Amino acid sequence: MPDQLRRALTWNRRRAGAMVAAVSVVALLLTGCGGRQDRTSEPGASGSAGACEATAAQLTIATGNSTGVYYVLGGGMASLISAETPIQATAAETGASVQNIQQLVDGTYDIAFSLADTAADAATGKGSFTEPQPIRALGRIYSNYTQVVARADAGIDSVEDLRGKTVSTGSPKSGTEVIANRLLESAGLDPAKDVKAQRLDLAKTVDGLKDGSIDAFVWSGGLPTPNLTDLYTSQPDLAKFIDITPLLPKMQEINPVYAEGTIPAATYNLKADAKTIVVPNLLLVTDEFPANNACAITKLLWSNTEKLAQVHPSAKDLDPKLAQDTTPVELAPGSKEALTELAGG
Repeated sequence: MPDQLRRALTWNRRRAGAMVAAVSVVALLLTGCGGRQDRTSEPGASGSAGACEATAAQLTIATGNSTGVYYVLGGGMASLISAETPIQATAAETGASVQNIQQLVDGTYDIAFSLADTAADAATGKGSFTEPQPIRALGRIYSNYTQVVARADAGIDSVEDLRGKTVSTGSPKSGTEVIANRLLESAGLDPAKDVKAQRLDLAKTVDGLKDGSIDAFVWSGGLPTPNLTDLYTSQPDLAKFIDITPLLPKMQEINPVYAEGTIPAATYNLKADAKTIVVPNLLLVTDEFPANNACAITKLLWSNTEKLAQVHPSAKDLDPKLAQDTTPVELAPGSKEALTELAGG
């Protein structure tokens, strides 16, 4: 069956059991929203909507680990979409970026969170992808902060010091794992030989750091990340952030999207700001996603940043001008229209 026909058919075959994220935010998002719109069309019906008017559909958003920002914010987005459009949206817990894109393309999900470096690999057929993937962006959202944390007693002051250590590089097929391996390689280390790599989700990672079974970990996420808040609240002297910015030039040779950033001390009640490397996040769809729904969803999300920020503060960074910077991933046609209008032309 041709890929185009397969993707079209999978549009209406959404997985019935997808996990709904951040259910507790529904009441918050419904407050002041004006209630749900009437739904007179069957899910997936194209209808006769205007160029930026949503038509009824069921869609699932691929997010990430249940303790990360993707999951929390994705749940808030799904609730807002369901409250304000004829679209019934749910958010699913996943392994994050690489897996999200793979399952977006195969029709398992309709919208996916992804780190911009992983999305760039997918668009150009590099890294984890053997050929260019048919993806488009609804827009650039907030930035992920690469948070490299080590036990204070492990003798680790740089990425080079991870040699011979037990290091959690993140969930399999996650954007965190991609960045972790690139950091290790940029420091002259072989991820398969020079560290004792553990491919763990964040909850198990932090537990391992606490009990001493893990010396350090890499995590790419928004600020603040709840598990790290818990770590620094419960055991403030156990761990420290590692400055990875000396590796930025080599990281930028791999992908110019990497940039220097700072984790403010107040984020986790640190003694000082922590320098790090940041990378943007994108919301992705396939090139088969209906343009009118892309436009309607994009306009809705970027017009309700204050409401979404009540779900997670990272949503404050959603800016319609910045959102258009998704190169080399092309903007979905409907999203380009919405963001151009919101940005004032």
